[in-house]
Amino acid sequence: MDEKGFMLPETAHKKDVVVATYYIELPVEVDIIKKAESLAVGQTIGTWVPIPGITEEIREKYMGKVVNIFEVPPTELSVYEGEKMAYLIQIAYPTANFGSDFPLMITSLLGNDASTSAQVKLMDIEFSDAFLARFKGPRYGVEGVQKLFGVKERPLLLNMVKPCTGISPEAGANIFYEAALGGVDIIKDDELFGNPVYSKPEDRVKAYKAAARKAAEKTGKETKYFVNITGGVSELKKNIRKVEEAGADGLMVNFAVLGYSTLKYIAENTRLPILGHSAGAGMVTEGPLNGMATPLAVGKLARIAGADIVMMNTPYGGYPLRKQKYLQIIQQLTLPLGKIKATMPSIGGGVHPGIVKRYINEAGKNIVLAAGGSIQGHPLGTTAGAKAMQQAIDLALQDVDFCEAAKAYPELSASLDKWGYVK
Repeated sequence: MDEKGFMLPETAHKKDVVVATYYIELPVEVDIIKKAESLAVGQTIGTWVPIPGITEEIREKYMGKVVNIFEVPPTELSVYEGEKMAYLIQIAYPTANFGSDFPLMITSLLGNDASTSAQVKLMDIEFSDAFLARFKGPRYGVEGVQKLFGVKERPLLLNMVKPCTGISPEAGANIFYEAALGGVDIIKDDELFGNPVYSKPEDRVKAYKAAARKAAEKTGKETKYFVNITGGVSELKKNIRKVEEAGADGLMVNFAVLGYSTLKYIAENTRLPILGHSAGAGMVTEGPLNGMATPLAVGKLARIAGADIVMMNTPYGGYPLRKQKYLQIIQQLTLPLGKIKATMPSIGGGVHPGIVKRYINEAGKNIVLAAGGSIQGHPLGTTAGAKAMQQAIDLALQDVDFCEAAKAYPELSASLDKWGYVK
């Protein structure tokens, strides 16, 4: 064992490093100390064979150091008879290796498996204050978004234009108008709808904002439109300017496919609030022995990159996300993180009026409730579906018997008849 390849947590916390926590499974006969050390070296200064040119200064300043190794479950004695062992490994990486952006950092923490020969899942990254100070994070954050909408004591209500694809700006504007009449706070594009030839983002902004103003003449409230600009890098800068000039209220960006660095670039090049969407994150989160944990991929990294709102899954829709992970995503988005502002969680997937109270009880009031099918698919129509969601939010915040009080509202009652009530 090379003592220079190891570091105690107390020492790591005083240095400008990030500490990565990995999960790994190995045959019981494999020496985990050597495996962890090879991972730390391989991800920083090493390769699969010794090479000349590595000085003591390089090893001290730029080599990864093993901080901790934990057996899962804890096994102190050499009496284990299974074929495999599971471990959590913590490694400190000098930030001098990758600067203040995401591509090289993620490559350094997770991208050299050919040399390290280690199948690991990245569970979390602990950032130093010095490293976090290099990032601006969300421009608005939770408080800024609430100020923008003039709302603080209730969740925001979001709807998305459906059908997902195949509709013109004019057809989408009609759908937008019906939802806006019901009092929706935000309407966004579906994540599948970006920049098709038959509906350019700037054309949608013009058509949808006209629909928003038309609805506001009747409701007194103008619904805001977050336009999806997800697309190729060559299009992004141009599309940001076009939709800003057309009057967009916010941008939607699928960071799961564009990457955190692209999200950071967008956040630094617009004054508009950003809704970060996580569609496709399962590609890097669902494997038990590779990729990243969902709270890190959808929560902490998206927040640091600059998303003001993050669209996330829940355990109550069609996606089998563990409840623990869902709550940890919310924590990663909202708990104190240096000087980085809190990001507002946007909860989607199976959101209907009968489950609103559960979401508020579990996630609090500082959230966005993203309801799609329960608005467009309401038995009394889209406007009634939006009203039902607003009625459910209002009642969920009061100390009343929800189901009994709902009887006074035809729209909400129809929703509960169709989708039920979830305690």
